[in-house]
Amino acid sequence: MNKSELVKALAEKAEITQKDAAKALDALVETIQKALASGDKVQVIGFGSFEVRDRKERKVISPATGEEIKVPATKVPAFKPGKSLKEAVAVEKKAPAKAAKKKAKKK
Repeated sequence: MNKSELVKALAEKAEITQKDAAKALDALVETIQKALASGDKVQVIGFGSFEVRDRKERKVISPATGEEIKVPATKVPAFKPGKSLKEAVAVEKKAPAKAAKKKAKKK
């Protein structure tokens, strides 16, 4: 799902115009970015939390030259899914999986 599809789905679900949904989505993303940039953690109960994590300095080997390169320490955004999101994603659809296995056995 890309941004325009997300805006369309959001507009339908909230019963608002796509223009308003796009504004709301942009405002949400901008707010999360600003909070993370200032070092805050953003927590949406049931969905998950966004936070900034420190990545240590490390050494990597360039595949092109074989040289060792030092990658400096940095801060990276991270997302940790909430319980409800984990459960929603973990729901398995067993019927299609069984059908795929039966087709594989026939061949």
